[in-house]
Amino acid sequence: VPLFSDEERAQVGTVYKQQSKEAAVELGYKFVTPKLGSFISRASEVAPSGKVTVHCWRGGMRSRAFAEHLSENGFDRIKVVTGGYKAFRNFVLNQFEKPLPIKVLGGYTGSGKTPVLHELRKLGEQVIDLEGMACHKGSAFGGIGQGEQPTVEQFENDLHEALTKLDLSRPVWVEDESHNIGKVKLPMDLYGQMRKAEVFFIDIPKEERAAHLAAEYGVCDNRYLAEAVARVSKRLGGLRTKEALAGLEENNFYKVALITLDYYDKFYLRGLQKRNPQTVIHIQLSGTDHRENALKIIEITKKNV
Repeated sequence: VPLFSDEERAQVGTVYKQQSKEAAVELGYKFVTPKLGSFISRASEVAPSGKVTVHCWRGGMRSRAFAEHLSENGFDRIKVVTGGYKAFRNFVLNQFEKPLPIKVLGGYTGSGKTPVLHELRKLGEQVIDLEGMACHKGSAFGGIGQGEQPTVEQFENDLHEALTKLDLSRPVWVEDESHNIGKVKLPMDLYGQMRKAEVFFIDIPKEERAAHLAAEYGVCDNRYLAEAVARVSKRLGGLRTKEALAGLEENNFYKVALITLDYYDKFYLRGLQKRNPQTVIHIQLSGTDHRENALKIIEITKKNV
């Protein structure tokens, strides 16, 4: 709910610099007074219960005055953010520096890591679905069928909110990710912790993973799949790219998956080899039954306590 338009804000700033704080405040009241009724109606739409948290950028006069105005007009549960949104953002980013009891679920592309995480949650484990929050699955194909990605700032705020709801005396499961998930970036402090954390790597045969990917992406529009293949064409090579595109024309999604896995498996393995091998626990699995795999992971983790 902006108190001032951009033009009004510029005028108030100019008066503050060229005249005085008092003159700027007086001009501000002149701009705001005609809008007071609309502030109440807009606030009522956002918070019909009367419970409101008010903030401005630095948590100064504007937020306190706005809170007072709400209080005078029927809002009875009002909090003001000390230091404003700027202080909140600093608080959020500082939280990622704190040690977290992270366990990382790893595995080659097509292993069904995200569904396994969801099964772990159903089994009582604490889980943060980073890809779900980022609206992206991480690869060149990861944006297909997903909604619009949040901004990096919104992602960080949402991630902080998710962490506040967890018991940090117990493990928190996340999926193995690169620093970027589509256009979203993981906070560097959190990413650093993930790189040092224990990794439970589920090793599933390529053929099983290709079948899983074919079922997952076979319902998508082939145009989007072709665009994704084109994005990794330099890494696949000209011949393999042509074979993958031909597979799409034939609706042979299994063939396309096998071809692209040649690249993605090598890419993931390079990242895995950069980890301390003592932190990587390999779990051999025969297929992509997510529930069964989640139960197996829990069994393994108990042995490694």
